Amino acid sequence: MLDGAVRARIQPAIDAVGGAIARAGISANAVTVVAFALGVAAAALIALGAFLPGMIVLLLSRLCDGLDGAVARVRGKTDFGGFLDIVLDFGVYGIVPVGFAFADPAANAIPAAVLVFSFYVNGASFLAFAIMAEKHGMTTDQRGEKSLFFTTGLAEATETIAVFVIACLFPAWFPLIAWLFAAICIYTALSRIVMTAKVLHGKK
Repeated sequence: MLDGAVRARIQPAIDAVGGAIARAGISANAVTVVAFALGVAAAALIALGAFLPGMIVLLLSRLCDGLDGAVARVRGKTDFGGFLDIVLDFGVYGIVPVGFAFADPAANAIPAAVLVFSFYVNGASFLAFAIMAEKHGMTTDQRGEKSLFFTTGLAEATETIAVFVIACLFPAWFPLIAWLFAAICIYTALSRIVMTAKVLHGKK
């Protein structure tokens, strides 16, 4: 929901830094891998109870995730780069709740499992629509220039990052935060299913 507004504000700075990285000879895929590695490190810190350092490393991870696209626009986009970006993004979003589960298994394990499940369903609805959009020749630039069709929704990357930040700031609240955001993710998936039914029915 907030991705478009946030992107409009930070894109000029992202493009400037990404351009500098590209001119230094660093590939977009390398930035993508660094973003993933930082995300895994953030989850490990959270698992160890170092929530504030984990939050900082996670934010650095997501900054790198924004930079890889800017680098690709300078050095040239590739289908593999788009694929790698999506797969490793899902990996980061999935492993952070696991970190909270390890930090306090008794309190957090079940809420974290439900949150990961909701990510799975929401992600599946997102990717499945992208496949159908490609089949029907649909395009969009609502989330900038992407390798696949990005549908908007109530729970997107910005909201997910904000939820993780809040959970790091108030780790005792993680169970409640996880249950609430899981419900939002499931709602997003259901709304995407309804939208897909309407769109594809019209394309028969």
